[in-house]
Amino acid sequence: MTAPAYPEPGRRRLITFSVLVATMMTSLDMTIANVALPHIQGSVSASQEEIIWVLTSYMVAAAIFTPVTGWLASRFGQKRVMMLSIIGFTFVSGLCGIASNLSELVLFRILQGVCGAALVPISQAVLLDINPPERHGPAMAIWGMGAIVGPIIGPALGGWLTDNFSWRWVFYINVPFGVLSCIGLASFASARQDAPPRFDFVGFGLLAIAIASFQLMFDRGQQQDWFSSTEICIEAAFAAFFFYFFLVHTLTTDRPFVDIRLFKDRNFVVGCIFGMFMGAVLFSVLALLPPMLEGLMGYPVVLTGLVTAPRGIGTMISMYMAGQLVRRLDVRIPLFAGLLIFCVSSHMMTGFSLQMDERLVITSAFVQGLASGLVFLSISTLVFASLDQRFRNEGAAIFTLLRSIGGTIGIAVLQAMTIRNSATVHARLVEGVRPDNPVMAWRVPDFDFTLPSAVARLNAEITRQASMVAYIDSFWMLFAGSIAVMPLLLLARPPKRRPGEGDAPVIHLD
Repeated sequence: MTAPAYPEPGRRRLITFSVLVATMMTSLDMTIANVALPHIQGSVSASQEEIIWVLTSYMVAAAIFTPVTGWLASRFGQKRVMMLSIIGFTFVSGLCGIASNLSELVLFRILQGVCGAALVPISQAVLLDINPPERHGPAMAIWGMGAIVGPIIGPALGGWLTDNFSWRWVFYINVPFGVLSCIGLASFASARQDAPPRFDFVGFGLLAIAIASFQLMFDRGQQQDWFSSTEICIEAAFAAFFFYFFLVHTLTTDRPFVDIRLFKDRNFVVGCIFGMFMGAVLFSVLALLPPMLEGLMGYPVVLTGLVTAPRGIGTMISMYMAGQLVRRLDVRIPLFAGLLIFCVSSHMMTGFSLQMDERLVITSAFVQGLASGLVFLSISTLVFASLDQRFRNEGAAIFTLLRSIGGTIGIAVLQAMTIRNSATVHARLVEGVRPDNPVMAWRVPDFDFTLPSAVARLNAEITRQASMVAYIDSFWMLFAGSIAVMPLLLLARPPKRRPGEGDAPVIHLD
C-alpha cells in the first residue's frame, strides 16, 4: 500500500493554527455571552424568560446542524465547507453585535449556530487527516485546547469586554479571529472528496425535530417547572416520537442519514459515552460556579473570571502531557488517570463554604483543568483509534453532537437539583426558626420576631446557607458520577493497527 502524503511541517503548522483559531472561536461563543445577558436584557428591553433565547437559539441551531456536517464535508470537501462556515459565522457575529432588538439578535444567533455547527467536527477531522497516525495524539491535544479552553475562558473574557466596552463586543471579538482563520485556510487544499450516498432528507428531518425538541425540553425545563408544564410535555413527546421513527427509518432504509456501521466500532461507542459524560460535567461546572461565586460570595464578574481562569491553565498543561502519553501508553491509562484526578477535584469542591477564601476555588479549578485535559484528549483519541477513515467526518460530527447533548443534560439536571435542594434545605432550616425554640434564644438572644426587617435579614442568611448546601450536594453528584463511569473503561480496547490501517487520506496541496 502506498504511504499517504502529508503536508510539509511548515504548511501543517499553518493549517493547524488556522483550524485551532476557528475551533476556539466557535467554542468560545458557547459561554462568552452568558455573563453579558443582564446587559443585553436591558439594552433590548427583554424579560428574564425572553433573554434566555439568546443562548438557547444558538445551542439548538448548532445541535440540529451538527449531524449533517459529515455528509457536507464528504460531498463538498472539508476546505470548502469550513471556509464557508467561517465566513458565515464571522459575518453573522458582526450582525449580532449591531442587533437593535431581541428578534434580530435571536435570528442572528440561530444563523450563528447554523454556520458554526460544522467548525468543531470538521476541524477535528482536518487535523487527523493532515497528520500521520503516530502524531494523532499531539494533534488532538492541540485541537482540544481550542475546543475545551474556549468555553472555560469565555465567561472571563465576556465579563471583561462587557465591563470595559459593551456587550456587543462579545460578538465583535469573533470578527478578527474569523478573518485570521480564513487567511490561513486559504492555503489549505481540500482532502479528496468522497462520493457520499444520496442525502437522506427524511432521516435528517426526523433527527432534527427530535434534537430540537430534546434541547428545548432541557433548556426550558427548569423555567417551566418541568413536566407540570404543557410545553415541556409536548417537547418531550415530540423528542421521543420523532427519535423513535428516526431509529425505525435508519434501520429499514438502504441509505440512512447516520451510517449504523459507525456504531459497530466498540471504541467509538465507548468514546461517545465518555464524551457525553465529559460534556455534562464540564459545562455543568461552568454553569454552576459563576452564580455561586457572584450570588453567594459577592464576587464581581471580573474576579469570578480570574479565580476560575486556572482551570484553563491546568487544561493546557495536561493537554500537552496527554499528547505525549497517548503516543506511548494505552489510551485507557491516561483516561483512567484523568477520571481519578477529576474525582479529587470534585471532592475538593465539596469542601466549599461561605467562609472560604479564593484559594480553594483556584486550586480546585486548576486540578479540574488537569483532569479535563487528560480525559478530553484521551476520549478524542479513543473515538478515532480504530475507526475507519471513511467514517471520520461523520464520526466527528456525531461525537461533537453527543458531547453537546451531554452538556445540555448535565446543566439541566444539576441546575434543577441545585434549585430544588436549596428549597428543601431552606424549608428544613426554617422549621427551627420560631420564638418558642430555646436554641434560637441561646444563639440569637436579642432577635425580635416582630421586626419585619430582622426576619428578612435572617431569611436571607438562611437562603444563602441553603443554597451553599445545595451546591455542595451537586458537587457530590459530580464526584459520584465520575466513579460510576469508570467501569466503562473495561469495554474499550487498545487499537490493533496493521500496517497502513487507519491512515489519513491523501491531502493534495499546491
